[in-house]
Amino acid sequence: MPDKRQPHRSHDRGYRELLSSKRAFLELLKTFVHEEWAKDIDEDSLVRVEKSYILQDFSEKEADIVYRLKAKGNDVIFYILLELQSTVDYLMPFRLLLYMVEIWRDIYNNTPEDERERKGFRLPVIIPAVLYNGANNWTAALRFKEILAGYRQFEKHVLDFRYVLFDVNRYDPEELYRAANLVASIFALDQKMSAEELVRRLWKLAGVLKNLGRDEFRQFAAWLSHVFKARLPGPLREKVDRIVSEVNPWEVEKMITNLEIALEEMQQQAEMRGLIKGRAEGRAEAKQDAICKYLRRRFGDASAGLQEKVREMTSLEVLDGVMEELFAANTLEEAQAIIRDGIERFMQ
Repeated sequence: MPDKRQPHRSHDRGYRELLSSKRAFLELLKTFVHEEWAKDIDEDSLVRVEKSYILQDFSEKEADIVYRLKAKGNDVIFYILLELQSTVDYLMPFRLLLYMVEIWRDIYNNTPEDERERKGFRLPVIIPAVLYNGANNWTAALRFKEILAGYRQFEKHVLDFRYVLFDVNRYDPEELYRAANLVASIFALDQKMSAEELVRRLWKLAGVLKNLGRDEFRQFAAWLSHVFKARLPGPLREKVDRIVSEVNPWEVEKMITNLEIALEEMQQQAEMRGLIKGRAEGRAEAKQDAICKYLRRRFGDASAGLQEKVREMTSLEVLDGVMEELFAANTLEEAQAIIRDGIERFMQ
């Protein structure tokens, strides 16, 4: 029987939510499947199958999504397995076969007995596919027969099928930009890259994102929050949630600018901590240097007076406290209050 439990991994849920939209699923097929039948599919002929066929042995590591296509009197089943792991499973064709048999079994068991015993009864075609976003090349066999020992000798008689592979990290970013749709944009941002490169790609996609409808943009924002947070330390993740959740499609440039600022803050904080730990750990002068450099980069020449006050503090404990609190300061006034409190603690 199909396993109806939902997978728990957030990346799986992200793709499941995305591809639960018929429009997004159609974009996936038309953008990345270069076959004639893909061109003829329309949204009205697609029906989402609200079942998961993941077997119990694999329920904690993978997820799937299923669509039924009404095509000229014959049903076609699209079965997409979400393989969002870093390693390649070389028995993938066999796993897909198990899921395909589960689908056929389910259809057979839910077809009236008199209908399925007719000579003209036919099971639907199943088109299996794998969506993979691992960094390693996908080196598993794409055809079922290739995992059978000695299949060439009996090639006319062995079972065979070929699955569709959506290999996220192998698509050329420029081609993804040119596709100019939601699914291609998400693929472009889901590839393995630094946070800095992620921001650069967001700027390239800004025009596409502004043209998304509200529902599509909501899906995109939820996705972006997930992938961007994965590249940031814990303290900045809540800020990223606020930046992404409070924006509308026409405010894309504002969102990207705010994400860029959050990234800059992360880099400044990392540099500040590195200076203190690496250059002269335990020395008050080194801590003063690091705090002053942070103030200068964060608030410019307007912080000159504050930097002078920092030089008045020589307590390592007070300087450590000021440094940590400054990371949360959003304005020069807040920074002034933190340093004023630090001086008061130092004077006590």
